[in-house]
Amino acid sequence: MKNEIDFLSDTLENKAVMFAPDEGEVLAMGGNSITLKVTSDISNDQLGIYEIKLAPATIGARLHYHRFMDETFIVRKGTLTIDLATGPILAHEGAVVYLPRMTAHGFSNQSSEDVVINLIFNPGQQREGFFRGLKSILTEPVIDPAKYLKLYQKYDSFPVDVQNMLPAGPPQ
Repeated sequence: MKNEIDFLSDTLENKAVMFAPDEGEVLAMGGNSITLKVTSDISNDQLGIYEIKLAPATIGARLHYHRFMDETFIVRKGTLTIDLATGPILAHEGAVVYLPRMTAHGFSNQSSEDVVINLIFNPGQQREGFFRGLKSILTEPVIDPAKYLKLYQKYDSFPVDVQNMLPAGPPQ
């Protein structure tokens, strides 16, 4: 007798995951942090959700774009400045900003208060590897631009201006 597959029934599994506000792997860099919430491993690479805390006068990323993933910012606290090719926009607490792939963007905290956002990537594309690499590179005594660019490109990030890609100096 051959095995028959039941194409009409679903197999239900409880794979729900919840992260309390202080849960998740935290990658701290000075007064900034990235907390890994829903990782690519959890979502089968479909989604990545991260909590980002940016200290005052901090550049999160210069103008760049993604070829294969969309990015969504949800501002939970403060005012996030999002740079677009057409100029900056201010995303206040509660704002949701969706940036589809191939949309040049950057972001920073140009205020005097902390900014806290949830950052969503879809698909996830192992984005937490990017964040771990970012912590490693940005906490070295001297930032190596070639290494930074290699990390960017490995994780589907492409600077608009390679000469001005490092998140250092005053926000523009």
